[in-house]
Amino acid sequence: MTSGRVVLITGASSGIGEATARALSGAGHRLVLAARSLDRLEALAAELGGPERALAVECDVTEWEQQQALVARAVDAFGGVDVAFANAGFGAKRGFLAESPEHWREMVLTNVYGAALTVRACIEQLRERQGHLLLMGSVAGRKVAPGSLYSATKWAVTAMSEAARTGVRVTLISPGTVETAFYDEPVGGAQLTAEDVARAIAFAVEQPAHVDVNEIMLRPTVQGF
Repeated sequence: MTSGRVVLITGASSGIGEATARALSGAGHRLVLAARSLDRLEALAAELGGPERALAVECDVTEWEQQQALVARAVDAFGGVDVAFANAGFGAKRGFLAESPEHWREMVLTNVYGAALTVRACIEQLRERQGHLLLMGSVAGRKVAPGSLYSATKWAVTAMSEAARTGVRVTLISPGTVETAFYDEPVGGAQLTAEDVARAIAFAVEQPAHVDVNEIMLRPTVQGF
């Protein structure tokens, strides 16, 4: 993996985003970490080397001005963005009567609109620097879970990963159940860990510039869906 790239990660304060930050920091990359939870983010940035190695930026991915400011901070601090990981997102219980319309709205805006805004905010930097865009998909973006609006958002991200192939490398990361707070009803048996997914992301990032790993789908061995 080429060291010293600038990696922007949304949803970086916990789970897969945090694990990816640790993995890529360990490989020598500088990080721009974004989330709405600034306290946790600042603690992670300090652990990973402080302002010279990791920058914490409060950002609601559904707000365009905040995404623009996020990229501007990356350019000011580190000179640009080489890798952008649109990771921010959350789920909902299955069933079309199971969640409030307000929860649905926030999920759709975060998972789909927020990811699209990250693409929009970063795409010029990525084209200029022959960069790499990663999008957080899901197995649920390939197989529809009954009653799952979350699946619909991840199908949208799957399509977005193809639509974004305009002069940059694009990788869709599609994990199954992961041992994080995200899954309240995991399948029985050993789950993927956030670190498992982070290793897959690092694999995609470390490929030579002419190699684009289009998608990585990984599931725990016990998961049939």
